[in-house]
Amino acid sequence: MKSTSVRQDSDKLAEIVVSGMQEKKASDIVVLNLKELKNAVADYFIICSASSDTQIEAIARSVEEEVEKLTGQNPWQTEGRTNREWVLLDYVDVVVHIFLRDRRQFYALEELWGDADITYVEEEASATAN
Repeated sequence: MKSTSVRQDSDKLAEIVVSGMQEKKASDIVVLNLKELKNAVADYFIICSASSDTQIEAIARSVEEEVEKLTGQNPWQTEGRTNREWVLLDYVDVVVHIFLRDRRQFYALEELWGDADITYVEEEASATAN
């Protein structure tokens, strides 16, 4: 019974993370559902791209603020804030990756977890209009 609650919590947390990314115009948001994979380190990896190191920090802050406001959680661990090429926010069941575009292509996490159920989040209409 507890595992069902945890899974529902990770589903909700994943939605909140995506919302926080969208708030700061993150691009190429991808949700990797790892729940069905054996030996997966988390339920979800959520990956997005940013166009600058300033945007990476803004996205990271937005995700942290949204998650804290709606769930009371803070990341268990954060990495990459010094280099600001790839920031990782680890919420244990949900791991958030915010990349500069070229760094994301270099590491290609989507390919490493190719067996995962992958959802590509469409950019909001206001960002694609014009």
